[in-house]
Amino acid sequence: MVSYPYLAVRARLLRYAGFAGLILIVSSQFPVLGSQMSEIVATHVEREIALNAAHPSEEWQQARPVSFSSDWQGKNGDPERETTVRVLWSEKTLYLRFECRYRDLKVFDDSDANGRRDQLWDRDVAEAFLQPDPAREHFYKEFEVSPNGMWVDLDIFPGARSDLKSGMQRSVVLDEKSHTWSAELAIPISSLTKQFDPGKIWRVNFYRVEGRNEPRAYLAWQPTRTPLPNFHVPAAFGNLRFAR
Repeated sequence: MVSYPYLAVRARLLRYAGFAGLILIVSSQFPVLGSQMSEIVATHVEREIALNAAHPSEEWQQARPVSFSSDWQGKNGDPERETTVRVLWSEKTLYLRFECRYRDLKVFDDSDANGRRDQLWDRDVAEAFLQPDPAREHFYKEFEVSPNGMWVDLDIFPGARSDLKSGMQRSVVLDEKSHTWSAELAIPISSLTKQFDPGKIWRVNFYRVEGRNEPRAYLAWQPTRTPLPNFHVPAAFGNLRFAR
């Protein structure tokens, strides 16, 4: 018997060689496109853009946002924990921008010298699961970033996980006055797929974890609808379409 959702998830994910990822699902709420949409569009940019979470490049204004604030079952929407995600892409890079409202923060105060922190999911994070080849359902990439700039990237495959070493870059800003934090990620496309075809649809999901104590908030864009919080449900991923 397990008292808290996260502990239950940890037990379940022992199949992943000790990897304890979480899944949160939030019914997507597109400010422009309407609710319950399952697609996010990556907008093409002609040049590589500089990351600056505090002062985003103008290209981000072209990206169509998706937003979510509900839990992994698509319930209990909380506007004070709303997350908005935008995606851009160039020939070499996939860019993600998270804009997160928060009630309270709990973060690690230690990491590797480069900011990498394993088990980052044990604290507050924003997450993206990217699956370039939907035919390989249980193979995908996981990226996490915390409000204080720590990060981790993982290669997920059946029964295990490994460090992706993607070369991801990030920029993070925290505004305690407005209770918001934002993060921009730049991920080399070569670390995601060997043969990038922007005409193909990828699968993707986005998540947030927040809270000092269990039960914490486990939020997701596309609900996984598992009995206990679980982010690792590829069948629940939404679509990522690349537009020029």
